[in-house]
Amino acid sequence: MILQALTLTLRLALTVSGILLIVGIPLAYWLAFSRRRWKFFVEAIVALPIVLPPTVLGFYVLVAIGPLSPVGRWYQSVVGHPLAFTFEGLVVGSVLYSLPFAVQPMATSFAAIDRKLLDASSLLGASHWRTFCRIVLPLGLPGVLTGFVLSFTHTLGEFGVVLMIGGNIPGATRTISILIFDQVEALDYAAANRTALLLLVLCFALLAALYGLRRSAAWAVWGWK
Repeated sequence: MILQALTLTLRLALTVSGILLIVGIPLAYWLAFSRRRWKFFVEAIVALPIVLPPTVLGFYVLVAIGPLSPVGRWYQSVVGHPLAFTFEGLVVGSVLYSLPFAVQPMATSFAAIDRKLLDASSLLGASHWRTFCRIVLPLGLPGVLTGFVLSFTHTLGEFGVVLMIGGNIPGATRTISILIFDQVEALDYAAANRTALLLLVLCFALLAALYGLRRSAAWAVWGWK
């Protein structure tokens, strides 16, 4: 039971962090360098999941992807089954819930890059894409790594959102955090302790690896010692 829930949780976290890596990098780049007056509005939307209760976010996502919504009806007509209470539904909710944990570290890292380097690249005739690949992304790598790992570990510990959107279906939507809740509810504290300890060790190992990688990336980019 633990292995099944852990496998599902790792699969969910890897899928979500991979999607957020693809979506988050261009969004973070835009937030870091855009001069649009309404940029604050996008920043507020990105940060909203941090302050919004998980049950509130989960409820509205459930309504948005439910069988009565246009998205839910379209998905069911294409795939043949509802989006809510499925692994795919968990991915949608988790991407929204972990979005700020991926985007904000990336945007902060990109914004800290010396603008003189970007200006020099432009004066030398480099395209925006080449400047991004050769300057922005390498120098912002610590922030990208932070965003990836934080979104991964944040997804590992999700409870409210995944419970609202996916329910508690063994092998399909029961993540390890929901399993711990079930074990505590059944008064099986020994099993809950083992499961919680496993999650604690896993999250600590990932965060320790993150700080180690960030330090190595800083050394590689800046020559820090």
